[in-house]
Amino acid sequence: MMNAILEKIGALRLVPVVKIENSKDAVPLGQALLAGHLPIAEITFRTAAAQAAIRALTAELPDLLVGAGTVLSVDQAKSAVDAGARFMVAPGFNPTVVDYCLDQGICVVPGVNNPSQIERALERKLEVVKFFPAEASGGLPFLKAVAAPYSGIQFLPTGGINLQNLMTYLSFPRVIACGGSWDGRGRSDQRGQLHGNRKSIAGSRGGNSGKIWIILNQTKLRSQKKKSITKTRKGNNKAAALDYLR
Repeated sequence: MMNAILEKIGALRLVPVVKIENSKDAVPLGQALLAGHLPIAEITFRTAAAQAAIRALTAELPDLLVGAGTVLSVDQAKSAVDAGARFMVAPGFNPTVVDYCLDQGICVVPGVNNPSQIERALERKLEVVKFFPAEASGGLPFLKAVAAPYSGIQFLPTGGINLQNLMTYLSFPRVIACGGSWDGRGRSDQRGQLHGNRKSIAGSRGGNSGKIWIILNQTKLRSQKKKSITKTRKGNNKAAALDYLR
């Protein structure tokens, strides 16, 4: 039976991979994701604000599934868990970090892009690994080829995912979800509102296709329509686009 956190990731089908420069921007970002019906965020340890951002999100937005990304060491894993992160994602396969997480019962998704790394994951009975960098490693054709001998594992492609290839990746049954990267930088005015370049976030899931559109202007993920419509869980259509101002 798959880990409950991984099951939720599989249901959402997209993981926003977010780099936060200022922890004060974390909660507005999380609120935007929740309003856009995408209640998940992977906060990367690429900045000093990561732990504080995770702590703020988990404290203020309990409905948001918060994980830590770019986890390169056991110390970072400990910091992330202490802040409330519920899953760890790494760009590579560091046995020390992976084994620590498994020993502590922490959900971990290490990065792979070759058969040897996949076999390391299978040896540890991991259910999901991150395929990274997806496009630079050969894209979906390579993923299909390298996944073929290994039936007991699923993949989370990240790196080079865009509107043109997102649905193609998600159509592959071995892909549990895709990761998309964008910055959560910003400055706050006296009312705590963020300013800068617009990012509209919209999600749409329908039937078994699991279709999701995320519009992130800065990363050039754009809707094919002028308006994005989201189906709520009750099946009613409503506009779900909202602006996140950098």
